[in-house]
Amino acid sequence: MRANTVTVFTFSGIDGAGKSTQIEQLRDYLQLMGQRVSILTFWDDVVAFSKLREGMSLSLFKGEKGVGSPDRPIQRRDKNVSSGFVVAFRLLLYALDVVRLWIVSSQKGKRGADVIIFDRYIYDELANLPLHNRLVQLYVRLLLSLTPKPDIALLVDADPEAACTRKPEYPLDFVRRNRETYLKLAKIAKMTVLPAGSIQQSAACIRGLVPDFPATTAKRPTVLPLEYSASSNSGTGTTR
Repeated sequence: MRANTVTVFTFSGIDGAGKSTQIEQLRDYLQLMGQRVSILTFWDDVVAFSKLREGMSLSLFKGEKGVGSPDRPIQRRDKNVSSGFVVAFRLLLYALDVVRLWIVSSQKGKRGADVIIFDRYIYDELANLPLHNRLVQLYVRLLLSLTPKPDIALLVDADPEAACTRKPEYPLDFVRRNRETYLKLAKIAKMTVLPAGSIQQSAACIRGLVPDFPATTAKRPTVLPLEYSASSNSGTGTTR
């Protein structure tokens, strides 16, 4: 990494994949290297009209609000609703989110950070679309060509059954289909796919992707504390 630049990481993947855990791991690792880190949540910090969209989703689709956990499973109805009208509306909303993303990205130098980590990105919205449809796929490619490119775009892969156990919010069949769409999108968007594995294995893979920092900063730590568990994911992690 060069001086006077901001490096951008993005984390995407199905709900329950362990994105928040890995984001915490990467943040701690970078801070041990002397880097200033800022974490942005795509739904809260980027998405256009996020509160209005959440309210409309709850009103129209009658899903449950909140974050699912093994002792408190919930049934969400938002991104797993895929009628023709809903898909068409998403195409418009996602274009607005790309505009918002440009606005947020243009201000990244003002955040006083060396590294910005996005908890989800436009990829997580595009994974809600039917990529088997050729017209939709063309639209997705167009949006991707207009989207600010992160330095490292990570897709955190996970076993759907394990993900649903950690974060029971959507039907297993939907999570399986959603994972397949993510993998297809990863090829289109040239994302780095992080294979399903232990927290330690995933963290080590991500650390291997961290670029070199200026000589004025601290050296790479040889050991990263791994006290986090997969259950530490406390964010809503939903992109509609």
